[in-house]
Amino acid sequence: MPDLRFKPEPAKYTEIPRPRRAEGQWALGYTEPLNKNEQSKKDDDPLNVRDRILYIYSKRGFDSIDPADLRGRFRWMGLYTQRRPGIDGGRTGSMEEEELDDRYFMMRVRSDGKLLSPAAVRTLGRIGVDFARDTADVTDRQNIQYHWIDIESVPEIWERLEAVGLHSTEACGDSPRPFLGSPVAGVAKDEIIDGTPALEEIERRFIGNKDFSNFPRKFKTAVTGHPSQDVSPETNDVSFVGTVHPEHGPGFDVWVGGGLSTNPMLAQKLGVWIPLEQVPDVWSGVAGIFRDYGYRRLRSRARLKFLVADWGVEKFREVLENEYLGEKLVTLASPASPVGHRDHVGVHEQKDGRFYVGVAPTAGRVSGTLLVQLAELMDEYGVTGARLTPYQKIVLIGVDGAVLDPLLDRLDAIGLSGRPSNWRRNTMACTGIEFCKLAIVDTKNRASALVDELERRFPDLDTPITVNVNGCPNACARTQVADFGLKGQLVVDENGEQVEGFQVHLGGAIGLRANFGRKLRAHKVTSKGLDDYVTTVVANYLADRADGEAFDAWVHRADEELLRGEKALESV
Repeated sequence: MPDLRFKPEPAKYTEIPRPRRAEGQWALGYTEPLNKNEQSKKDDDPLNVRDRILYIYSKRGFDSIDPADLRGRFRWMGLYTQRRPGIDGGRTGSMEEEELDDRYFMMRVRSDGKLLSPAAVRTLGRIGVDFARDTADVTDRQNIQYHWIDIESVPEIWERLEAVGLHSTEACGDSPRPFLGSPVAGVAKDEIIDGTPALEEIERRFIGNKDFSNFPRKFKTAVTGHPSQDVSPETNDVSFVGTVHPEHGPGFDVWVGGGLSTNPMLAQKLGVWIPLEQVPDVWSGVAGIFRDYGYRRLRSRARLKFLVADWGVEKFREVLENEYLGEKLVTLASPASPVGHRDHVGVHEQKDGRFYVGVAPTAGRVSGTLLVQLAELMDEYGVTGARLTPYQKIVLIGVDGAVLDPLLDRLDAIGLSGRPSNWRRNTMACTGIEFCKLAIVDTKNRASALVDELERRFPDLDTPITVNVNGCPNACARTQVADFGLKGQLVVDENGEQVEGFQVHLGGAIGLRANFGRKLRAHKVTSKGLDDYVTTVVANYLADRADGEAFDAWVHRADEELLRGEKALESV
């Protein structure tokens, strides 16, 4: 049952829209579980599983784990069973979850925009080396993600993480997922406002809080005070975006209802100004609306974006103000969106005269060993700390100008370039079939091979072109807002055989030109043919573009045969 003690009775101040059928909205009286996920959460708060992991499962082993914990509540501790090796993508949708399960776990570690000390980076690396077969990936939720974790190791991993201020609580599940924060918070010369204190307070008050541990589905948060809006605010459930009021000064606008997957929607802007200290209260209000009024009947409609779309942003704001905040918010036109996104790769001067350096792993793939090497370089060169980014990158904060060149050379030597090609800089990939039970195709290795080939074919590309590779329709790699968004699926090759391939989204973007990529009817590309396809389309763009025309702008005016790769223009 929901705990509504901290808010007025529903509809006391505001007329609440009622759906035509019961959608499992708690605040409207529909509190009986309508599916197995809701029943599991009602049976036992998922946060309680932590003690069972510590005192039962880690001591008795994998076979002792209750299935309801294994395939449900473990997610609230950042743990998923990973895909059993040897199961091809054609069987993903036809097998039961328990048939896909391996006896090992993926673990996500939250960073929540934190500045990671060299000791923290070293700890993350050592965990990968000692417990995860040297795996460690940087995700686009600013997580470190491990694989091959066995249940017996989890208590020691948690102990090591907590010693450096990190944890995996609610890194997965129907919960407040890991927060996105500006990677250059507090140091960027052009920053509007530092949102770090708000993120810290939201984590302190609400992560591990049972009043907020049972949402209809995942709930994604982003906070940035940087003018580049560097946390993909359009694609989160709630985003706080830096803005300046002519009288009150720096603060935040609030955006709600963003999300991708199979029904992509961009966030809607409330057009308000709130001060830094009010961000946690507004966060709890938006989260409370989702908990109390979110749709729980169908998992496919259980994201905040559907509620916002049905209510409209004006009604959402009215409910937020009247029922949850008890006051009106200050109205202010939303801040202008920048062109594209800012990943902070390369060398940039900080406001204190030192520098931050953004480095680019290929498609987020790193390793425990690599993180240990990075920590050693941070210590050797006196780097203050590191932050992960929403684009699978790492930003080193507090670098002295005198050590920039040798540090960049050493970073290149270990495979973390601060001077990457446009292809390496702008390619992301989800976990893919290697470990993910939902995936249909390989992603990480395919993306890395694609980068290598495009670097060879277009070594001097003079404009950013983003490539986002996803193993299934769920868009963990934000396929719909990339120049090339590649959604994994099985396709038919020239011999009539089913093979790994992709549906292609072209010309997606966030920022000023935010839109979902153009899909071409019945257009699929095999994984084997991907290098040649991307090459043809990029070559067509370079031959046909107007002066200063970005790839996404060209896509939306180009002839379809140029986008399908059926015609190749001669380069100029």
